[in-house]
Amino acid sequence: MKKLLLSTTLLLLAACQQNGGEESLLQERQNDPKLKYVADSDPVEKKDMSNQQAARHLAKLAVQVPDVHDATAIVLGQYVVVGIDVDKDLDRSRVGVVKYSVGEALKHDPYGKQATVVADADGVERLRGLGQKISEGHPVEAVTDELSQIVSRYMPGGSVEEQPNSNKNQDSVPKEDKEELEKIEKDQSKQE
Repeated sequence: MKKLLLSTTLLLLAACQQNGGEESLLQERQNDPKLKYVADSDPVEKKDMSNQQAARHLAKLAVQVPDVHDATAIVLGQYVVVGIDVDKDLDRSRVGVVKYSVGEALKHDPYGKQATVVADADGVERLRGLGQKISEGHPVEAVTDELSQIVSRYMPGGSVEEQPNSNKNQDSVPKEDKEELEKIEKDQSKQE
């Protein structure tokens, strides 16, 4: 019993010594005048902007990308859609490159990290109309429905995580069939 107690005590003392050694080494390094520690060398500050201000800001960023003639953006909370107007004579692969470039430019902006970029002429016009509705003060539900239709056209498997409603399907099976299914489940569980 004494041996167990003695070995446990020695083990704890050794562990404490190592931890103390690391702390003193860290303190020595922090006090070293040759080294300079900084909290964050490239802070990204998110300015407080309204959704309309953020949309204008993102549209300006998009226009700075080569081959983008005009841009419009919609910001609703964390959802952002940017429509770009490119030359109609550009081939599809070049339009894809331009869309990618706009997406990369927006990715480095705090408001444009999750932006969806649309280059289709119809989609851009729908976004402009939607922006007009927002500025006129139309109800948020109508605007969100329209925006979700636009995004789902280009991204059918959108990034919105939906929680499945498990109660929806519970009443879809008639009571008689439900009892029969439960009986089948019991029989199958007995076989295993």
